[in-house]
Amino acid sequence: MLSASIDQLRSAIRDVPDFPKPGILFKDITPVLADARLMQLAIDGMIEPFSGQKIDKVVGIDARGFIFGSMIAQKLGAGFVPVRKKGKLPWRTRGLDYSLEYGSNSIEMHLDALAPDETVLLADDLLATGGTAGAALELISQSGARLLGSTFFIELAFLDGRQRLAGGAPVHSLITF
Repeated sequence: MLSASIDQLRSAIRDVPDFPKPGILFKDITPVLADARLMQLAIDGMIEPFSGQKIDKVVGIDARGFIFGSMIAQKLGAGFVPVRKKGKLPWRTRGLDYSLEYGSNSIEMHLDALAPDETVLLADDLLATGGTAGAALELISQSGARLLGSTFFIELAFLDGRQRLAGGAPVHSLITF
């Protein structure tokens, strides 16, 4: 992806101090989401390292991962699988508890969401400490599906989340802070 495109995306991301709690500098992506051209740049950049590879399903993490993941899935001609907070999916699920930068949480995925012969790409808006993404990757692994890689719009590299995603599959972040 061209550095000029990355610069356009980076300049549209708004810093919000002390959100969701004091001491946190939140990276607000809503200006990118509100601009169709920037959103297309983001999706294209997130897909780029995986282009030309067979992807059956894109797994998106609750909630902004649904935005990116579903758009990526549509562009790739793949299915979309939501990984949601505990109790939000209507059918039988497998779940996992995990820790994150603000405490702990639980996520779930439908038991029949992924088949062992499918190739999967994980997509989310943000890689921070890696707790949520790591838990989603564990759910993917439990399904028996093959993980092609993970793609994130933003990575907060100073939080070392990438280290929690080690396991051989590529991790791609479009913008790093």
